Amino acid sequence: MVLKRFYNDKLAQASYLIGCPVAGEAVIVDPNRDIEPYIRAAEEEGVSITAVTETHIHADYLSGSRELAAVTGAQLYLSGEGDETWKYDFAQESGAKLLKGGDSIRVGVIRIDVLKSPGHTPEHISFVITDEASSMEPMGFFSGDFVFVGDVGRPDLMETAAGFAGTMESSARELFRSIQSLASYPPHLMVWPGHGAGSACGKALGAVPVTSLGYERLTNWALKAHSEDLFTHEVLSGQPEPPLYFAQMKKLNKEGPPLLGGFKVPQRRQDEERIGEMIEKGAVVIDLREPEAYMAKHVPGTLLIPQYRSFITWAGSIVPYGRDIYLIGHSEVQIEEAIRDLALIGLDQVVGWYGEQALDHSGPLETTDQVHAKDLLTPSPNSTVVDVRSHMEWETGHVANAVHLPLATLAKRAMELPKDQRLMVHCQGGVRSTVAVSLLKKMGFKNVTNVIEGYDGYIEAQNQSELQRFSPV
Repeated sequence: MVLKRFYNDKLAQASYLIGCPVAGEAVIVDPNRDIEPYIRAAEEEGVSITAVTETHIHADYLSGSRELAAVTGAQLYLSGEGDETWKYDFAQESGAKLLKGGDSIRVGVIRIDVLKSPGHTPEHISFVITDEASSMEPMGFFSGDFVFVGDVGRPDLMETAAGFAGTMESSARELFRSIQSLASYPPHLMVWPGHGAGSACGKALGAVPVTSLGYERLTNWALKAHSEDLFTHEVLSGQPEPPLYFAQMKKLNKEGPPLLGGFKVPQRRQDEERIGEMIEKGAVVIDLREPEAYMAKHVPGTLLIPQYRSFITWAGSIVPYGRDIYLIGHSEVQIEEAIRDLALIGLDQVVGWYGEQALDHSGPLETTDQVHAKDLLTPSPNSTVVDVRSHMEWETGHVANAVHLPLATLAKRAMELPKDQRLMVHCQGGVRSTVAVSLLKKMGFKNVTNVIEGYDGYIEAQNQSELQRFSPV
């Protein structure tokens, strides 16, 4: 048996190849839209991708199942679980076979049994793997967004992302019952989850790539819970805000992700003086440079999204869908990486890019004021402190009288902020706030200031102030 794990750091997302070299066959589980690594890995292992499947309708990235099946000619398998309001719309036209709990997929001597595991979503299924060449006992399962290392999939996204009001409590109770159904499986069963640390699909996911059912029974709070009521309360408490793009992913993955046909890098543009004109006509221009460079000078109306690990989440939170997108970067390699990242969440309309020198020819530039976190100790009377951290971060402590608008929801809620005051924007360490500042300025807020060190710097300044206050003269 061949087992390969593919992990995208920016999505904190795992997908898998499991194959039988003797039969020359393989199945891909939960592919994302960048299908080239799966095709390349299959070629390296001397197997053909004969089946493609996924555990559920994803919210945090655009599925590559449809695309991969179309390119390779593999059989597409999709969940047939869930009620009529939440099923794959494109299953029939794509020739997909629908899977129910108890069904199986065969790849040579490997049997893949379908385990019904609703709760995170109504149609969620998991895949139990048995290598019959070695044993008739199952060796592990691909748990998707059902069981993670140290956590379980959040059951609120049907309501908070997909808009199905009043479903989160019933989903949480269904998730509890799905966990109880694991009782019949042996402790040695390996667990290969669909996400790792950093994903917004759970509260506190572990970073290790694989675990066992027995270990999770010892350490995972959700598998140790014995009360359905207490489990329901706990699993719904403290969940991070779903990024704005989750709703769009749910919609596209249900209706059928558009076929991409590969990643295409548009030609570099030379008409730098037209950047402002394109922004006025509704195009989105994303500046990929470092925050300090952007704060020092940038084209008015551009969005700052530096290519850090959270690039995809930030882009999905502030970039509107259905608009032409232009990029500003330092090289074609950087631009290609950004195009691939954006396509993973369906932001496909990158129609052009500019080098950094475009700033020298694109007309008047703007700078953004920055202050140190110690200035939050005594903000001026005409200032509003804006905290763009998550709810969990906010609950651990915050600046008195600050307005809390998490970056994940800022695009929808920014108009709650006063336009006649200075906005002092901070996050935890000073990066998310620069992204937020660029969005607020694009939305018409003129007096916006970035707080460089963020809340960490504020706490340090507060501690220093207390030390000075009580230090002997």
